[in-house]
Amino acid sequence: MAHGTSKIRTSEARDRLLATASRIFYAEGIHSVGVDRIIAEAKVTRATFYRHFPGKEDLVLGYLKATDHAIRKQVEVALAAGRPAPDALRAVAESIAQGIQSDGFRGCAFLNAVAEYPDPDHPVHQAVLAHRQWFLDTVNTLMASIQETEAGPAAQHFVMLRDGAMAAGCLSDRGQTCETFLRGVEGLIRTHAARRPS
Repeated sequence: MAHGTSKIRTSEARDRLLATASRIFYAEGIHSVGVDRIIAEAKVTRATFYRHFPGKEDLVLGYLKATDHAIRKQVEVALAAGRPAPDALRAVAESIAQGIQSDGFRGCAFLNAVAEYPDPDHPVHQAVLAHRQWFLDTVNTLMASIQETEAGPAAQHFVMLRDGAMAAGCLSDRGQTCETFLRGVEGLIRTHAARRPS
């Protein structure tokens, strides 16, 4: 019994470390935050930190994995209702707009991370690319359900609209940014649906 309790306590410590790191990395950047601060704010010992994360990079990868998981769940919710592909894309766009208008929004966690890890071979950079590929593939599948002709370019266009909205949401009026983004997505869906098979 004592062993089980200890296991629960350590996973709670891990969750606390990850939640603390995620909050601080997203708000302030990754390189600017040291392990000591995360240990202090998560209220764990240094030994506990290193038991769960052999180094800061492991914690950064854990943060991105948790963020990836949260975004996948959001998209799953948007797709789970069994809507037709155009409505599913609109629902994905709406969830992105809600994120942009949420308190503490500081852009795309993945674009922010890749700006700090420009080396394409770095595991953090690779994690960002893997997330973006999954998102592009998801949108591509939906675009192909609407119309196979030019589905790939239409999906890339959607991702670029999203990236632009994420950046603009940090720089200008969020409501207007989201309105512009949603209008752009609507135009993209209609244009894509109207394409004739070649």
